Amino acid sequence: MTNKRRIGVVTTSRADYSHLYWPLRALQSHPGVELGLIVLGSHLSPEFGHTIREIERDNFPIVARIECLLSSDTDTGMAKTIGLATLSLADALTTWRPDILLLIADRYEMLAPASVALALRISIAHIEGGEISQGAIDDAVRNALTKLSHIHFTSTPTARQRVIAMGEEPWRVHHAGAPSLDHLSHSKLLTRSELESQLNLPLIKPTSVVAYHPVTILPDTISEADEFYAAITQSPGQLIFVFPNADAGSRALIQRTKSLAEHRPNTHIFINLAALTYWSLLAQADALIGNSSSGIMEAASLALPAVNIGMRQQGRERAANILDVPAGRTQILTAIHRALTTEFRASLRDMTNPYGNGTASETIARILTETPLDNLLIKAPTPIPDEA
Repeated sequence: MTNKRRIGVVTTSRADYSHLYWPLRALQSHPGVELGLIVLGSHLSPEFGHTIREIERDNFPIVARIECLLSSDTDTGMAKTIGLATLSLADALTTWRPDILLLIADRYEMLAPASVALALRISIAHIEGGEISQGAIDDAVRNALTKLSHIHFTSTPTARQRVIAMGEEPWRVHHAGAPSLDHLSHSKLLTRSELESQLNLPLIKPTSVVAYHPVTILPDTISEADEFYAAITQSPGQLIFVFPNADAGSRALIQRTKSLAEHRPNTHIFINLAALTYWSLLAQADALIGNSSSGIMEAASLALPAVNIGMRQQGRERAANILDVPAGRTQILTAIHRALTTEFRASLRDMTNPYGNGTASETIARILTETPLDNLLIKAPTPIPDEA
């Protein structure tokens, strides 16, 4: 019989796994922790790169593999994915019942493990609550996960105050920083020549990384895409696309990107890039273009200009590297040209990233291993202010 604290961690995609990597390393090396990963969603999908193989190569202990992602491009498919995940997770978390279940961010499928853990009386810890992204259903998912959780790790001080304002007790809410930034403090990035060898292509100037996702809060999740593609077709230099998330509309975006690559020179597509490769690419790129949180959270640590398009990331805290533009082709192109100027890049030389300095994993592991488990499930009621 082990006296180790059993900590389960849910990962559903390449995006959250890159954020979880260093917290996982810190937990795996802790002598008082029995770590187990529950892997589901696009990780098990060949269409999205079968990224569970990366987790296996990293030698993290996988205690459950949940097949739940429908081969669909609709919101109905997203909703059914939550249901399938819930059914399988009920069995998995009953069989391997952790003391704490760690969730991250705001993907819709994270509602499934949170709901199951609630029913099974498993304490939940959540990373990256208190942020805002009004252009995606992620915003509502993130807030729901916050209220279902018992320990919180926020990326910024403002996010911590927002979680407390939602009625969470301050002792439960810890400002840790964004764990994705730990790659910079714990990893050695690839040189330009090593990166070119890894990607199997030369990096000509200017090179822009493109990460563009469906806007899931809109009835038509790709309604902003026409203007985006009209602009990106005319963008100068080399474009390196990474696949969108597995959301309603993602397959339509993938097909449009493939069509663009067939007709536009120096356009390349990658289904997935390992975290170190992706960070190294951002370090060598001249700009990041799209509507991904990566432009806001990660690019700032490298003082990389980021053109943020449309409403998807509306409301997020921003650093000076962000150029916000509506989904209009003229405005997008103007912002891209500005991002690629030496003057704009030089203006970012002394900027700081509000999302942290690369020490989140140590804070997360310490709190998860030291927080008393007794009565963790029982939250104090939110005080009601006296009426004036």
